[in-house]
Amino acid sequence: MIVIEGLTKSYGQDKGVFDLTLQVEEGETLGYLGPNGAGKTTTIRHLLGFLNPDAGRCTIRGLDCRERAAEIQAFTAYLPGEITFLDNMSGYQFLDLMAGMRQMRATAKRDRLIDTLELDCGGSIRKMSKGMKQKLGLVAALMHDSAVLIFDEPTSGLDPLMQRRFVTLIREEQAAGKTILMSSHSFPETERTCDRVAIIQHGRLVALEDIGTLRRAQQKRYLVTFADERGADAFVQTGFSVVARNGAIVEVAIQDNLTEFLAALPGYAIAALDTVQLSLEDIFMQYYGKE
Repeated sequence: MIVIEGLTKSYGQDKGVFDLTLQVEEGETLGYLGPNGAGKTTTIRHLLGFLNPDAGRCTIRGLDCRERAAEIQAFTAYLPGEITFLDNMSGYQFLDLMAGMRQMRATAKRDRLIDTLELDCGGSIRKMSKGMKQKLGLVAALMHDSAVLIFDEPTSGLDPLMQRRFVTLIREEQAAGKTILMSSHSFPETERTCDRVAIIQHGRLVALEDIGTLRRAQQKRYLVTFADERGADAFVQTGFSVVARNGAIVEVAIQDNLTEFLAALPGYAIAALDTVQLSLEDIFMQYYGKE
């Protein structure tokens, strides 16, 4: 559904995107992760036809994103990372304007989204909080029932309850066969909603895997509880990668030396051994932690 081939857009000083190639299959949800300035928004702006690439191209449903942007936007919903509203309008007036531009007459889905997100549409947009404006943007993006959804930091400003409701809404869109590209810093929502994850660093793709494969390829963490602190003292001197220690409890990172680690344990009095479940954030920091 979405194809990016050798996309390059340089702003100088290693800013932009460089030889970026990836695909999003029809009906797939791809999480697009990276810190600020990594190139996520630049990629999305090319997909919406807002920018001319220095090299490469993007297509959605086989249509060139720059040359046929109007056709693409007819079946694509977009939520920008920084939303600009017409502040003199009320929420309902803004949604009516968006619906009119799309020639949308049915309001059932819009009304359900308003209820789910607890959005107060009656007041002036100018007086809305950051979180309320984000809800308004989500309703505007989702109410059209578009085939392709492109979200740039969709839960920015939402409280944890609304973030969970957003996950529920995304799962409904997935069940309906929508294709979703979601740039995000929220690792829990990415883990719960995305089929695959693309990680971008300095404008270059550094990982593109399904979440399970990505997690299995990284370090394994174990929590070792020794019978006393003397055992922990001795263990941390053995050269294994110790992530954290609290008294007699040691968290150790293991990658290619699992056999050595397991062989070393019988030499100590151990009260408990537990596996630490890595979050997507832990995995992400393995790419960026040194910086």
